[in-house]
Amino acid sequence: MAATDVPLGAVAPVSAQAAQAAPGQGRPFAPRRYPRLRAGLATLGWSLASLGLFAGLWETLWALGFLNPLLLPPPHLFLADLPATLKYFDRSNRIGSRSEGGGVMPLLATIGWTTMRVTVGLVLGFVGGVLVGALLHYVRLFRNLVLPTVLLLAPISPVAWLPVAIFVFGIGDVPAIFLVFITLFFAIALTTSTQIAAVPVTYLNAARIMGADTRQTFFRVVLPAILPGLFMTLRLNLFAAWMVVLIAEAVGVGSGLGQIVSLARSTFNARLSFFTMAIIGLLGFSFDWALRQIQARMLWWIAPQGGGR
Repeated sequence: MAATDVPLGAVAPVSAQAAQAAPGQGRPFAPRRYPRLRAGLATLGWSLASLGLFAGLWETLWALGFLNPLLLPPPHLFLADLPATLKYFDRSNRIGSRSEGGGVMPLLATIGWTTMRVTVGLVLGFVGGVLVGALLHYVRLFRNLVLPTVLLLAPISPVAWLPVAIFVFGIGDVPAIFLVFITLFFAIALTTSTQIAAVPVTYLNAARIMGADTRQTFFRVVLPAILPGLFMTLRLNLFAAWMVVLIAEAVGVGSGLGQIVSLARSTFNARLSFFTMAIIGLLGFSFDWALRQIQARMLWWIAPQGGGR
């Protein structure tokens, strides 16, 4: 198979000579300057406008007296109480130490623990799901033995696995990582098997005619064809992964944003609750944005769709 960086079925870039010869053009196409920067700034602007509209509506309802500040404090109240809120992120302060606690470092540590658990769980779930899905398609014996069990376990809610994870792995990081793994693994495995089966036969025949072996066919034809579906499945399950890791942290882990949410519920601290929810929302948005950037660079031959970069 000839060495090329363009996946089978992708449109090759237009040459400079073809661009110059385009009808109705007196000179070569002038490239747009910094298109990614412009698109990124536009997306950032709309995101800030959307957030500002939501916060403004919240503040307006509070100013008109429709919201009880003890139950639904507006953003300016729980952000103004930030120094007192940060003390809850210091574990030594929560267990009764005389230390004043607070500060940015405990907050960053809490965010770091939760982010680590989500990231590790997503990576393991994605890689494991792709491997199992490929085996389900290519190895008949494996498919006959494993697929019924996968179909039996896939509908079970990840939250239902929490007691099992605690029984097997104990209290710590592993139960939370396992729940994120389970959230993604079955969906990716089934998507991989289905997407491989849906690869057009013409692509495979063309690869064989060009002399591609099995490895080249998989990495140059099959993998580029199934990646769009895999990324879509990953994005759809991303927010579910954040939900289950918070539940696991609230029950079976000694740290993380989920434990802070549980603490806010136990102490009826609305300001702490909304502050933590804001952090979780920003982290989920950041994860989705990073995933879109990875998708745009790995699937560079696909025109960007709605959702922006």
